[in-house]
Amino acid sequence: MVRPATSRLAAVGLAVLFAALPNAASAAELDGRTLGALWALPFVGILLSIALMPLLAAHAWEHHQGKIAALWAVLVLGPMMLFIGPATAVQALAHTAFLEYIPFILLLVALFTVSGGIVIRGNIHGAPVANTALLAIGAVLASLIGTTGASMVMIRPVMRANDNRRFNVHVIVFFIFLVSNIGGSLTPLGDPPLFLGFLRGVDFFWTTQNLWRETLFVAGILLALFFVVDWAIYRKEGVIRPDPTPDSPIRVVGAVNLGLLAVVIAAILMSATLDLGRITVLGSEIEFSNLLRDLTMIAVAVVSLRATPAALRTENGFSWGPIVEVAKLFAGIFITIIPVLAMLRAGADGLFAPLVGLVTHSDGSPNNAAYFWLAGGLSSFLDNAPTYLVFFELAGGDAQRLMTAGAVTLTAISAGAVFMGANSYIGNAPNFMVYAIAREGGVRMPSFFGYLLWSCTILLPVFLITTLVFF
Repeated sequence: MVRPATSRLAAVGLAVLFAALPNAASAAELDGRTLGALWALPFVGILLSIALMPLLAAHAWEHHQGKIAALWAVLVLGPMMLFIGPATAVQALAHTAFLEYIPFILLLVALFTVSGGIVIRGNIHGAPVANTALLAIGAVLASLIGTTGASMVMIRPVMRANDNRRFNVHVIVFFIFLVSNIGGSLTPLGDPPLFLGFLRGVDFFWTTQNLWRETLFVAGILLALFFVVDWAIYRKEGVIRPDPTPDSPIRVVGAVNLGLLAVVIAAILMSATLDLGRITVLGSEIEFSNLLRDLTMIAVAVVSLRATPAALRTENGFSWGPIVEVAKLFAGIFITIIPVLAMLRAGADGLFAPLVGLVTHSDGSPNNAAYFWLAGGLSSFLDNAPTYLVFFELAGGDAQRLMTAGAVTLTAISAGAVFMGANSYIGNAPNFMVYAIAREGGVRMPSFFGYLLWSCTILLPVFLITTLVFF
C-alpha cells in the first residue's frame, strides 16, 4: 500500500511535470557554459556507487540499488526543474528517454532474451588447442549477440571443458578479456558503448570497417599468449583428473533464437537506412523507422520467450535479475549524465576545459593516444557506456565528422571504452557475471585486486603496444 505522504509527493511531481509539457517543445536547450561543478556530482556519485558499493556494502547495494540510482537522478532533475525551468528539464529528459535510453535498453533486452535461449550441450576436453578455439569462437559471438550474450552462452561449455583441470583460473580470466570485452568491438550489437554511438549517428558497419585491425591485433596477441600459458600449465599438470562430465556430442539447442538474432540485426539496419517520416514529442524528433526498430525488439523478446522451452532457459541459468539491474542503473546514469554532456558540448567554454586540453595537442589537433587511455582508464572502473559518451562529446559529438576527418579519434575512443573494460571486474557488466558463475562452479577465481594483477601484467603491455602501432 502506498503511504499518503508518498502519494502526495508523487502527485505534486506529476503536476509539475504535466504543467511543463505544453511548453516543452519551445524550451531552450540546456546551455553547458552556465553549469558549474555541482551539476556533475550526481553523475560521479552514481558511477562511484556502481563501482564501490558492491565491494564495500554488497548487501545494501543488492537490495537498494534502484533507490540509490533514483536518488542520484532526483538530485539532477529536481534542481533542473527549480533553477533552469520545468520546460527545459522535461525536454532534456524526453530527449534522453526517447532517443537514447529506451532504444538502448530494448536492444539489451532483446539480445539478453535471445542469448538466454541458446544452449550449447556436450563436452569438449579442455586441452590448449580446444580452449583457444573456444575463446576465439566466443570472441566472434560477442560482436553478434553482445558481450553479455556471448558470455552467458559460452561460459558453461568452457567450464565443462576444463572441469577436470587442476589449474583452470587462467582460462576464465582470458575468457573475460576476450569474450566479455574485446570481442564485442566490431558491431553496435557487441558492446553498449558502440550502440550508443550508433544512436548518435555512427553507421552500423563503421565499427567493423575501422576497428577490425585493432581488434584482430589485440585478440590475436591474447589468443597466442593464452595458448602459450595454457600449454605450459597443461604440461605442468601432468596426469589430468578424471573428467566429471560424461562425453557427449556438441550440439546447439534453441536454434529459433538464431533466426531471431537475424531479425534484430535487420531491424537495426532498417532503422539506419529507411526514412519513414518522423514525429515530434516533447521537443524530441522521433523517426518512425526507429520506433519500428524498438517495437521489433519487444516482439523479438516476446517470440523468444514463447518459442523457447523453459527447460532450456533453466539449463542456461537464465534469470531476469541482471537485465533488471542494468535497466534501473542505466536509468539513473542516463539522467545524471544530461548536464555533464551539456558541459562537454561547451568545450573550452565549459567546466571541462582542462580535459579538452589533455586530449588536444598544442596545434589544436586531437591527441588520439590520450583519448584511448583516458576513455579506457575510466572504463576500467566506471561503466564504459557513459564513459564513451563523455569522450564522444569531448571530441565534438558530430558523428559525421568523427566518422570521416576524426575517424582515428573515434576509433581510439571506441577501442579504449571496449578493450579496457576488461581491466577490472567492474569495468563491464559481463565481467562480474562470469566471475560469479565461475565461483559457483568451483573455480577459485582471483579477488578484485588479484584480477587487477592479472590485467595489469597481461593487458596493459598489450594496450601500450596497440597505442604505439595505431594511435
